[in-house]
Amino acid sequence: MAIGFFSRLKEGLSRSTQKLGEGLTSVFKKRRLDDEALEELEELLIAADLGVDASKRVIAGFRRTRFGKEVAEDEIRQALADEIAPILEPVARPLELDPALKPHVVLVVGVNGTGKTTTIGKLALQYREQGLSPVLVAGDTFRAAAVEQLQIWGERVGAPVIAGSAGADAAGLAFEALTKAKAQAADVLLIDTAGRLHNKAALMDELRKIIRVLRKQDETAPHSVLLVLDATTGQNAVQQVRVFKDMVDVTGLVVTKLDGSARGGIVVALAEEFGLPVHAVGVGEKAGDLRPFDAGEFARGLVGA
Repeated sequence: MAIGFFSRLKEGLSRSTQKLGEGLTSVFKKRRLDDEALEELEELLIAADLGVDASKRVIAGFRRTRFGKEVAEDEIRQALADEIAPILEPVARPLELDPALKPHVVLVVGVNGTGKTTTIGKLALQYREQGLSPVLVAGDTFRAAAVEQLQIWGERVGAPVIAGSAGADAAGLAFEALTKAKAQAADVLLIDTAGRLHNKAALMDELRKIIRVLRKQDETAPHSVLLVLDATTGQNAVQQVRVFKDMVDVTGLVVTKLDGSARGGIVVALAEEFGLPVHAVGVGEKAGDLRPFDAGEFARGLVGA
């Protein structure tokens, strides 16, 4: 299974790899790693969405270990993977559910279109396959499509979906869902939320209200706050993390749509800047295409090593 996923990851990251690879080919045709080459490499990494800080860190590693040496392109790819993996390793942490919590409450946030609802469905299916009982909350009450989508996943997974009428109070729904999930001794409660960032104040109020209302039942809830990011937005994802961290206490990230993006390097930028756990990455539509994040695999997939 892991090998299959790595193949899909490499395939998914192929656009990012191609973008980086073409640059590497032009920079390194068996040449000495001098100041000029390192400068070109740094520009290449920044252009590949690794961000300024992570790119500088990688270049510092190269300068320390390989400066002045002649390097071939394949050596550079492997060396790049070796420099990138340690940036990613501290954040490659799967989402651990606390079995003592019945349920473990997961609030899922992010702007519209990042794949929040699909991510919830995929997680629910994975939890069912592990023998756990999830309950889903259609908390994005302003988008009928999001509610329908979650109900379809609920039917497919065999998990109850708590939904209200159009425009219903999301906090009230979350409260009702937590009551039901507790009564059923469910293992995990996955709460979908709206993501209308154009009105940040209203969204912030709504998210804070959901949390406030949940805490009337369980003062430790939500136990996890997952921010879902779309890899195709590149550096915009950095700004989204800043905004949502300002609104709620984000505990971990899920990065989706890596298969449709040439901007896989953004995961490195996020790891370097925020150090938040990256619980999972998505490289396709199927439930099995959302998998725990593996630093070494991702680093190799990104540079084509």
